[in-house]
This record gives sequence, C-alpha cells and structure tokens, in this order.
Amino acid sequence: MTLPLSRIAVLTGGLAVAALSLSACGAATSQSATTPDGKKAATATSATDFGGMDALVAAAKKEGTLHAMALPRDWANYGALIDGFTEKYGIKIEVENPDGSSQDEINAVTSRKGQDRAPDVLDLGSSFALSGAQQGLFAPYKVASYDDIPAGQKDPQARWYNDYGGYVSIGCDAKRVKHCPSTFKDLLKPEYKGQVALNGNPTKSGSAFGGVYAAALANGGSLDDVQPGLDFFAELKKNGNYTPVESTPATVEKGETPISIDWDYLNAGYADEFKSKGVDWKVSVPSDGRYAQYYSQAITKDAPHPAAARLWQEYLYSVEGQNIWLKGYARPALMPAMEKAGTLDKDAAAKLPEVSGTVTFPTEAQQNKAKGVIAQGWGKAVSG
Repeated sequence: MTLPLSRIAVLTGGLAVAALSLSACGAATSQSATTPDGKKAATATSATDFGGMDALVAAAKKEGTLHAMALPRDWANYGALIDGFTEKYGIKIEVENPDGSSQDEINAVTSRKGQDRAPDVLDLGSSFALSGAQQGLFAPYKVASYDDIPAGQKDPQARWYNDYGGYVSIGCDAKRVKHCPSTFKDLLKPEYKGQVALNGNPTKSGSAFGGVYAAALANGGSLDDVQPGLDFFAELKKNGNYTPVESTPATVEKGETPISIDWDYLNAGYADEFKSKGVDWKVSVPSDGRYAQYYSQAITKDAPHPAAARLWQEYLYSVEGQNIWLKGYARPALMPAMEKAGTLDKDAAAKLPEVSGTVTFPTEAQQNKAKGVIAQGWGKAVSG
C-alpha cells in the first residue's frame, strides 16, 4: 500500500507495562464479567455486542484495573493517555516493564496464560502483531471507529489494528556531535566511532526492526530484501561506529548514545524533553532510507480484565485518544478520517517532522520474511 507522506498517519509500535505490585501467580478472576442478561466481556466482539458503552464502562469500572506491558510514559505520549484514561474512568493501569519489547509482551502472554498477572492489552510492532494473531493469542474486537481505520491497517478479523506510527529517523546530540548525520551513508563516517545506537534489538523490538529495514532501503535493498540492512550494521560494527548500548532517554542524557536510530515521534519527543536538561537533540528523517510503520493494538484472548481491555481500546481509538498520540508527534491511524471530519488537532499536526515523497508499507509476507532473515543474521552481523 502506497500512501502520500505529506498527509498520512504512520506506522508501528510497542506497549509496555509499568511494574506495580502484581501477584506472582493465580488464576484470572475477571474473565466472568457479565451483564445482567448474561453477556460476557471476554467474548464481546464490540461494545454493542456487550450491551453498549454504558454497560462496558460499568463492567470495566467494576474490574478496576488494566494490566499492560512495555508502555513507557515518554513513548508517543503514553503518559498522557494513561493519565487521561484513569481520570476519565477511575481505572488503574498497571504497566509492567515499561522499557520492554514486543517480544517480551508476546512471551508474557504465552507464559502467563490463565494467570491474573497476564497482560490484558498489547502494543506491538506490526510484525509481532501478525505473528501473534497467527498463534491465536488475540481476541477479536471492533472498536466503534473500526470502519474508519484504513483497510490495509487492520486485521479483517479485528484481532489487531494499527494505532500510531512514524518514520525511522536519526536523533543526534548536537552538543556532543560536531556535525550531526542526516543519512545512513553519513553514519559510516569515522567521526561517529562508538556513537551510533538502536532503540533495542531488531529481533525483539519493532523500532530496531524498522531501523534495519530503513538501512536496507538506503543500501540497495527493498521491502523484499532486508539483507543489505544487516550488511550495513555489520559494517558499522566493523568500523567501530555501532555501539550495542540500547538507546533510551537515560543513555542519551549520559552521553552513552549520542546518535540514535529511532522513530521520529520518539526522537521529536526527546527533543522537547531534553531542552530543560541542556541537551540539544536534533532530528532528521534520512532521505536515503525512508521507512515508516505503525504499531498495532491487540486484546489478549485470555485477558484477566476483559472489560477494561476493551474500554481501553475504545479510548485509544476515540478522537480524544488519537489526538493525544498526535500531540506526542505520532501519526494516529485515524488521522485521515479525523482530518476529513474536522476533529484533528491541527496545531499538533503542524508540528510533525516534515517528510516528503511517498512511502510503501511492507506486506504481511514481506514482514514475516524480513523477520526471519533478521532473526538468523543479526547476531552474526554485530558480534565480535
């Protein structure tokens, strides 16, 4: 699917759960949430199917808790989303392992099945959403705005759908780096020795996966051929420019990762965050490796809080929720529909990093192929 970059929403992501005291074991207890007429939240495929939004809100409030994973507060404005949901509905969101990866989320779903500490909802890189659906891990559920989500950005069975996204970008600490790089080709220059990092491991992290894909496009590869991306990082490792330190706001502040390949909405958000800390963080979308992707939402099939999980999705795909992502520099999946309806926050949209041209999103088959190639070759590329 090819979309004009000047107007459209972006791509792929990952959710995290903040570590608050979760019970170490025990069977899930909220799966029995039902309406007076016997409708179960655990099997509801829409709010209407459960008796309407009022019934869903009441059941979610009764559950009182939502378990999530891999949702850093400074990632795509998730802090504001979490606070907004709790303020609106009085439901506490417990986020475990905020800096976890998409693979960590999938692992938690499979290893904690039937436990009350299993994640209710997931925010996953698109390739992980596809594989999770294939494993039968997700519950089908259509949010009220499901029909407005572009056809190519949702599962026909409503097991997952894209939420927000952006472009792979290069962030740089201009006070530590004399000449900030703006292309993948620049990153090979000897002046960047030990300075180039990824936000995670591409075999586990959606953002790092996107970084390798973008590097492939910048070096003669294609959506069908990600090997040049692995070769690029092997070269970065060989010449000493690549550092295995996974970039986070903390590593940037400490100067450990002065150049970070990451989603543009994260780098743009860091630029705002770092101003008060004396860090001059510059952001550029590389013209030689233009790659964009959405993250995807899913509800765990055996969610211990099924009503709260469904209400969370309704909140994320409401005008309020979508605009909160937009204020975090991420392009929400409903951006085209909201622009048409006049409900888009125009001021927030005007602050998005500028990108020209067009972008083509990889198909399910292309992503699965790339995931396999990276899984086999990443360790070899950056070892030694």
